[in-house]
Amino acid sequence: MALLNDDAGAAPVPEGAEAALVRAFADEWASVVATLIRTTGDWALAEDATQDAFVAAARRWPVDGVPSRPGAWLTTVARNAARDRLRRGATEDRVLRRLAADPTHAPADDDALTGDVALTGERPDPHATVPDDRLRLIFTCCHPALPPDARVALTLRTLCGLTVPEIARAFGASEPAMAKRLVRARQKIAHARIPYRVPAPEDVAERLDGVLTVVYLVFTEGYAATAGSSALRVDLCLEAIRLARLLTRLVPQESEAHALLALVLLHDARRPGRLGRGGVLVPLDEQDRSAWDAGTVEEGLRALVRAQRLAVDDAPYLLQAEIAACHSTAPTPAATDWATVVALYDRLLAVAPSPHARLARAVAVGSAAGPAAGLTALGALAADDVLRGTAVLAATEADLLRRAGRSAEAAAAYRTALALAGTDDERAFFRRRLEEASHTA
Repeated sequence: MALLNDDAGAAPVPEGAEAALVRAFADEWASVVATLIRTTGDWALAEDATQDAFVAAARRWPVDGVPSRPGAWLTTVARNAARDRLRRGATEDRVLRRLAADPTHAPADDDALTGDVALTGERPDPHATVPDDRLRLIFTCCHPALPPDARVALTLRTLCGLTVPEIARAFGASEPAMAKRLVRARQKIAHARIPYRVPAPEDVAERLDGVLTVVYLVFTEGYAATAGSSALRVDLCLEAIRLARLLTRLVPQESEAHALLALVLLHDARRPGRLGRGGVLVPLDEQDRSAWDAGTVEEGLRALVRAQRLAVDDAPYLLQAEIAACHSTAPTPAATDWATVVALYDRLLAVAPSPHARLARAVAVGSAAGPAAGLTALGALAADDVLRGTAVLAATEADLLRRAGRSAEAAAAYRTALALAGTDDERAFFRRRLEEASHTA
């Protein structure tokens, strides 16, 4: 959340104000942006004005106190910032009039929003029901007219408030290239007059895969952040779970929607055990399973059963959720059915091959058949363009070498992983592993 550090002139934030600002960013960013998009029809303006509002909050909340309704405060300030930007740009009077007439209230609660509006500033239709304003943002971002990578990038920026550098790291792209990609996506929406709405039921299916991918990647960035102080971004995890739940209500007969919900819940249930003292990452086989959230596991398993009942064939999220269930239901690491996990990865690779799935399969092979077999499976990935030069590949190799008793080689691989790590949590973990491997080398 870099914007909180952008205002060099801000007063020191006292205890309480900073936490409220961080919470407001997680809770209100997407709603404020959505309000501005609906009012102005300009995505870039909506994002810029919303950022202006949060910068103003960073200045004023420490001095004036946190407002009783942060969302309403931010919406009002963002709307005023948009009006100022439009005036400076000498934009049409009708847009300014629309901003002036817009009521000063916080964005509506979940399931209370109505309307289906094209990005031309028309008011919503009060008779058309929309489940959630964030879903309108996702479905607009995932319009088939946009390239797949642009859909994900635009959603991460607009819905989740990730900065351009954060999104660029997630995609392995340069910041200038990512900034241009986002600009082109916004321009495409404006020029093609892509409607800002959840599509009609008959049109949902063609966009559902893209929407599921976006929710999955939002959760992935939260559960294993690409950069920053912590490997966990709880706000993104919770937002992805909330959106996954909404999707199961929007398309209740879609197996993959329930499977995605199961997948994110089963992973999130393990979140309390992922970080140890001092924020050091704890690998799956060393986690205290009593710390896992049993209620979340149960909800995830119920969603998985629903997905299995609706499924007609193997599908990516269904298979990943079944793998997650193998881990979540094993009382100890040794009790994990690794042979089933490997078989599930084989089926996953048949329907959705990817380097990261092959990497995860190599880890599973290492547990099912021993670290030497895992290293053999991993060897085929060394030249992969996606994985080459990444911390995750080096760390996987290091762990398999450590388990094989090849401590000196493991130490070298941990040094590589440490140099490539993107978060402080990862670096702390790799330093600990490096020290252990060096002592036994």
